[in-house]
Amino acid sequence: MRRVLLILSCVTVLAACATNRRAPAPLPEGWEQRVADLQASRSWQLDGRAAVAVGTQGWQATLNWRQRGDSAEVHLSGPLGVGALVLKRTPDGLSLDNAPPSDAVLAQLQERLGVELPIDHLRYWLLGVPDPSAAFELKRNDQDRALQLTQADWNIAYDRYMPVDGDLLPARVVLSREGVRVRIAVDRWERR
Repeated sequence: MRRVLLILSCVTVLAACATNRRAPAPLPEGWEQRVADLQASRSWQLDGRAAVAVGTQGWQATLNWRQRGDSAEVHLSGPLGVGALVLKRTPDGLSLDNAPPSDAVLAQLQERLGVELPIDHLRYWLLGVPDPSAAFELKRNDQDRALQLTQADWNIAYDRYMPVDGDLLPARVVLSREGVRVRIAVDRWERR
């Protein structure tokens, strides 16, 4: 009888320790549908960090990207706000630090950063999908997410993903091309 009471007590204690954690939402099905949905995403934002190495030179910055329809606003700033810049992409063009849109912005940006960032492609690459406007090669991981993407002469490696609203979005992305390496670590995603 003692043995039965002891077993019942253990079962009761274990049941009391159980939590009511919600099961994670199932991942969206079908690679093609997921890619189409993400490529059509009109409103999202991320906060994280970027590190760029060009040859023996490099820099680090906080990264804040806000995508609203066809417009994006990207904030980069070094430690204590040093070297901060605001890049805006609208249907009217690309502007830097609230100046009017200009064709010269890409050259100015490359001069300041030391690298030509693929701004138009990044909108898609940050979401873990290829830019639909250009040819690409892709390898997927075991979770049917991008593992390695090659597009526009860039190699994009997806090292880690994080759960976001029932999906998995990139948490760490490494872009490389001809002596340039860009690492992006995402701390927070928000999709609307």
